[in-house]
Amino acid sequence: MLSAMLPKSEKYNLISQMQSCAVSVMSNIAEGAGRGTDNDFARFLDMALGSSYELESQLIVSADLSYLESSAFDEMTTKLSEIQRMIIGLMNKLRGQQSNI
Repeated sequence: MLSAMLPKSEKYNLISQMQSCAVSVMSNIAEGAGRGTDNDFARFLDMALGSSYELESQLIVSADLSYLESSAFDEMTTKLSEIQRMIIGLMNKLRGQQSNI
């Protein structure tokens, strides 16, 4: 678990923010999927995408503060980028746009 790599002093700061963002990504996707229209779903995907970018910035801060080894940072940002591409692709499909990923 990534949060185990961070200092315990960050438990209520950075770790809490990162966990909140990760939960927000999946929660917004789930809530949007339960909505009645593609436009509503796309709106919730947009919020999920925003949370993923927030998480990405927190990973950068963690790496800049030397809380994460570069290999862990690279692995997490690679996975997060893939999630972001999938969200964008689904948003474009729901909005009837061509993907520019």
